[in-house]
Amino acid sequence: MLEVMTLSGHAPTLVFLHEGLGCVSMWKDFPAQLAAATGCAALVYSRAGYGQSDPISLPRPLDYMEREGVAELAQLLRDVPDAILIGHSDGGSIALAYAASHQGLRGVIVEAPHVFCEAQTVESIEQARLLYQQGELRRKLERHHGRNVDCAFWGWNGAWLHPDFRRWNIERFLPDIQVPVLVIQGRQDEYGTLGQVDAICRQVPHAESALLDRCGHSPHRDQPAQVLAIMSDFVRRLSSTAAVDAPHS
Repeated sequence: MLEVMTLSGHAPTLVFLHEGLGCVSMWKDFPAQLAAATGCAALVYSRAGYGQSDPISLPRPLDYMEREGVAELAQLLRDVPDAILIGHSDGGSIALAYAASHQGLRGVIVEAPHVFCEAQTVESIEQARLLYQQGELRRKLERHHGRNVDCAFWGWNGAWLHPDFRRWNIERFLPDIQVPVLVIQGRQDEYGTLGQVDAICRQVPHAESALLDRCGHSPHRDQPAQVLAIMSDFVRRLSSTAAVDAPHS
């Protein structure tokens, strides 16, 4: 079973996809704020192995983001015919994979997404491993993930630090995305460079970007008012258009 939180409102539904160490509770009140600002419904969930969802067996497959986007997310959204995906980091990668081959979308918002593996990302994830083993990171994450804390951390960390993950790349999905995409990236993002934004905007037909100063890997936490305004404007524009039926994979 997945941990799911829903907020009532009008269609379309904002579907929030958390980061590699995230879950429902780590979004805090941002989904409620965006839903209220736009009049949309919202669906926030923790993927398997995170938060209060069921645990999974490790290690995660190295294509876990593609699997989540192509197949598993489709099961969750089978009763959500009109959606806007909002993905952060890993969640952004999952959203892009889904958008390439599924219908019922108005558009996609991604914060600090990854479409290929970078040395900077690997270095920061190596630092996270040290903080988890020797610092306070495990205790902080346990407040959100409970019994899933080790599953959540090592599933993410182990995949990204696997030597074969250096070749991970999902750019092949990008040209097939037919809905509008908004990419939000902090200029001080420690987990990725602006090369990720460039790759998406070059290859997605209807993509735009917002680059934020004094902002790291979590724009909705680092610059909440600015991100709320940017996302609200994008959602309002999408709300005046019909959902796009993309080809099935």
